[in-house]
Amino acid sequence: MLKTSSLSKKKIKIFIKNKTKGINKLAGRNNSGKITANHRGGGHKRKYRQIDFYRTENSLGIVCAIEYDPNRSGNISAIYDFNKNCFFYILAPKELKIGDIVESGVDAEPKLGNSLPIEKIPVGSYIHNITLMNNKAATISRSAGAFSKLKDKISNFGVIELGSGQHRYVPFTCYATIGIVSNEFAFLEKSYKAGQSRWLNKRPKVRGVAMNPVDHPHGGGEGKKSGLNKTPWGKNNNQGRTSRSKIKATILNNNE
Repeated sequence: MLKTSSLSKKKIKIFIKNKTKGINKLAGRNNSGKITANHRGGGHKRKYRQIDFYRTENSLGIVCAIEYDPNRSGNISAIYDFNKNCFFYILAPKELKIGDIVESGVDAEPKLGNSLPIEKIPVGSYIHNITLMNNKAATISRSAGAFSKLKDKISNFGVIELGSGQHRYVPFTCYATIGIVSNEFAFLEKSYKAGQSRWLNKRPKVRGVAMNPVDHPHGGGEGKKSGLNKTPWGKNNNQGRTSRSKIKATILNNNE
């Protein structure tokens, strides 16, 4: 775990000013001002750090700082690119230290912090920041302590095991970073007062059973709700599939 004391105290934000920008608070509202995501609002003022979620180009850099990012649970690392003579941010893997050399591209070695195609990564490696489609930003294993494991290689696909135990088939040309995302004990952090949630843009949530029948399907004083969970508008609230991946094992077996 990277504690606050182990983070870089030397601020180098002035060197990567083009990678930070202010963001407007949306408070869960869409472009017409209607609330589409409940229980959001307020929050402390903060700037967004632009993270490189691609890392597909050939680059060679050195770790200059490991910093706290208010927009995510894991820590980030400031990298100086020798080829382009510029700074950029990446997700900091666990045990990455200042002064380490990180690479990206097809010819990168499979070592901590390096980004390379699935085809070049040894089976059994722990990876994060995984892309599911070519020329797309990474979407898998990006939060604090998150990682996936490369289980096998079949045909032109790599089989990765997510933290949930689910298996995904990822094309060989997709990129991933070696290692586990830092700050793995972030889930142990406690909120000691209600104000801490308000700093994080989280507003109070009232249970449906605590409301009146006119306000929520779960409301009312004679007993508790039973059966399916309902939204305040009376619709079923059962969680369905969230994956958009259409690649199936049967298709891969037919191609072999």
